[in-house]
Amino acid sequence: MASEIPSHEESAWRSLYKIGGAAALLVALFVPIQIIVFIVEPPPETVAGWFALFQDSALLSLLDMDLLLLVDQVLSGLLLLALYIALRRTSQAFMLIAFIFALLGIAAYLASNPAFEMLSLSNGYAVAATEAERAIFLAAGEGMLATWTGTAYSVGYVLVGIALLITGVVMVRSGRFGRVTAWVGVVMGVLSLVPASAGTVGLVFALGSLLPLEIWYILVGLKLVRLA
Repeated sequence: MASEIPSHEESAWRSLYKIGGAAALLVALFVPIQIIVFIVEPPPETVAGWFALFQDSALLSLLDMDLLLLVDQVLSGLLLLALYIALRRTSQAFMLIAFIFALLGIAAYLASNPAFEMLSLSNGYAVAATEAERAIFLAAGEGMLATWTGTAYSVGYVLVGIALLITGVVMVRSGRFGRVTAWVGVVMGVLSLVPASAGTVGLVFALGSLLPLEIWYILVGLKLVRLA
């Protein structure tokens, strides 16, 4: 509990709590923006469609290809570092495992996203002089899209889900963040264990995790700011 931690030790981590809290609130802001982008401009279903969208609007294309989610991953790393510090006295071992899993998952997710590679390929496709050249760029684009939702993406998704679930369970034991925040985190962690790439089931789990994710990031962000 917060009262069990010496005040001088807590004060040493105030800056990290502020950073973690701000990171959580930014993620909570970016998630609905990303949803709106998907609704207004659904991602194309073909490589040629992606190339055309990139030429029409590079920014919109990058947003459709999860640019904000890339930023979210980095911000989530800062958040989980702050949570490791805040919850380490409840279970240092499990929070360390959660943080390591989160780092591995974030790294895998960042490596899986081909947004800027697709931008480069679309530029090459636009200036290609022959059908043979355009076919090469289309084939390369197909490979990029396959990588986007491939092994690295799925593994990274599950690892981050495990990290969130562990964090939620430790929060339940700690009581420092309140029972509502802790149990919302547990629900979010469970729903994050099935990657969105896993067909209909994955899509249902991904959509189901959005509301608890938004609530949890807001509650945790506000609590960390108060701890600071």
